[in-house]
Amino acid sequence: MAISHFTALADRIDRLNTAIGRAASWCALFIVLTGFAVVLLRYVLGLGSLWLQESLLYAHAALFLLAAAWTLKEGGHVRVDVFYANASPRTKAWVDLAGALLLLLPFALAIIWFALPYVERSWAILERSRETSGLPLVFLLKTLIPIFALLLALQGVAQAIRASAVLRGAS
Repeated sequence: MAISHFTALADRIDRLNTAIGRAASWCALFIVLTGFAVVLLRYVLGLGSLWLQESLLYAHAALFLLAAAWTLKEGGHVRVDVFYANASPRTKAWVDLAGALLLLLPFALAIIWFALPYVERSWAILERSRETSGLPLVFLLKTLIPIFALLLALQGVAQAIRASAVLRGAS
């Protein structure tokens, strides 16, 4: 398969993670507005809502887990740039390739491996909140864990493809 086919795959992965990340970013607005509503209800009106409080937890998890791969694509994760920032494009490509293949992909695959039985058990019982009046959607919340790892692994593949293209002189 030609390099252009692989870079086209990397482009598709980038578009997927960008779309999911942008959609998930709306959770930030939901978190702010719902957090404001929880405070207003509790301290002004003396009312509490466990559903609203738990929905904040769900939105927070969705934001971070679903936008992590997009953040990686955009270079937004913490990186020690002491050496990387001044490195040549070829050296950066080696670092990116090694990081994706030796660190990111094994990490993501391990998360998927360990999370799937956990999520399957949750789906088997349609797990709900431990609180009587809580959200009945814990199984959906737990499903975000392997989705996070899958999206991160896909972005790692895209990163490895782009690094390989630089090393082969195609980019």
